[in-house]
Amino acid sequence: MPRCVGAIDQGTTSTRFILFDHDSSVLGSHQVEHRQIYPGPGLVEHDAREIWANTETVIRETLSKTGIRAEEIASIGVTNQRETTLLWNPRNGEPYGNAIVWQDLRTQDLCRELASSEDLIRQKTGLPLATYFSGPKIAWLLRQRPELREAASRGELLFGTMDSWLIWKLSGGLHISDVSNASRTMLMNLHSLDWDEELLELMDIPREILPEIRSSSEVYGTTLAEGPFGGELPIAGNLGDQQAALFGQCCFAAGEAKSTYGTGCFLLMNMGEEATLSRHGLLTTLAYQLGDEKPVYALEGSVAIAGSLVQWFRDQLGLIEESPEIETLARSVEDNGGLYFVPAFAGLFAPHWDSSARGVITGLTHFTGKGHLARAVLEASAFQIREVFDAMHKDSGIQINSLKVDGGMTLNELLMQFQADLLDLEVQRPSIIETTALGAAYAAGLAVGFWNNEEDLKEHWKLDQSWQADMNPGLREKKYANWKKAVERSRGLGESEGNDES
Repeated sequence: MPRCVGAIDQGTTSTRFILFDHDSSVLGSHQVEHRQIYPGPGLVEHDAREIWANTETVIRETLSKTGIRAEEIASIGVTNQRETTLLWNPRNGEPYGNAIVWQDLRTQDLCRELASSEDLIRQKTGLPLATYFSGPKIAWLLRQRPELREAASRGELLFGTMDSWLIWKLSGGLHISDVSNASRTMLMNLHSLDWDEELLELMDIPREILPEIRSSSEVYGTTLAEGPFGGELPIAGNLGDQQAALFGQCCFAAGEAKSTYGTGCFLLMNMGEEATLSRHGLLTTLAYQLGDEKPVYALEGSVAIAGSLVQWFRDQLGLIEESPEIETLARSVEDNGGLYFVPAFAGLFAPHWDSSARGVITGLTHFTGKGHLARAVLEASAFQIREVFDAMHKDSGIQINSLKVDGGMTLNELLMQFQADLLDLEVQRPSIIETTALGAAYAAGLAVGFWNNEEDLKEHWKLDQSWQADMNPGLREKKYANWKKAVERSRGLGESEGNDES
């Protein structure tokens, strides 16, 4: 008798496997980090072989620690870092080099070439023309390496984001993606939910290498009996990580929103069944689709650098030994001392979409200490979410009165209070902050009847802690105005830089 659902959460910095019971409680989990590969400035890669090996490890370790057998798992779901692009050979299962990560900037020149088609791209996909997305990454690889195009003509090349790669490996050859991940390629038509022939021709990408687009919650196939589960389990859920977090936070009604604080920050608002195009620098994206039901859309604001800035502060500056120590250091001072840190290491994402921006620190004086810098690092995430929040209000006209939050950085209470202060609303953290994995589990469980419907899921959402705004309005707006000045100083700094990889 099934007693749980499993979720593989393949993120930007690590992979983990979590087992959830019917009450959404965690029965067990295991997590392993993978290498971040930086071949040059602005370039970020992952080793897909390492990620698959880690996936096998986290599954086996979780099953070993819990003693749960394959037959006790109703189904499994997958959630993943989106836009990260991999090409592999289906005959031998070997990747053609490393995966190009979503943060990577190598497609800047190619995106400039496509600039005349930007309006067409936005109308069809809901996305701005940016290095962020998978389509330009595929086009770049096929252009830079002619042997890959030749392999594609022989049927020896497949494209996938990390969900497709893991499902292909788990199932022994199932080549699929779901609407939420496909909507991040800049190749899927937002309305037909199919690959768009005009966009494929524009980027010179053969349709044959692309995965089949499926819903986010259905039985796609089964795991290999000889695989890490040691049995044939239904693979029944697939969601991009931020859409999975929206689903895991039970934001099922139009106007409900969540913000995830992980490697980057991502604010999503459920917009219902209408694909409303943004006019203020946000993305219109597929939130999810359950089986044959109508798709649900979302507005999204994506921030590239959040938790990874804390890692940079830890690893590159060496001012702390463990990431959580940054809160203690930040609390050693009363405020940021006039310091503002714009972490545009890979340009600025929403709402600016400026790949020429570079990181800046403004307001340095002899008074500045490491505590002020720690505060500025934390506050950078909150300021970026404020920019996205304002754009979302302009696009939707909806007044958000509370914000559900998740991700590892929400354990930082100083950051959460500052976020509430900056947005002037209540910030709510659920008892389960790993809502990305939970969303994938929910999608997989619904597909096999482990949970009945969305109302069933909403009963499991429980509040752990909330923060109320407690900042003088004048001070709030002064800080925000200073932040925006710092952002302007960061823009255009990378325009004169060459990139040998482009």
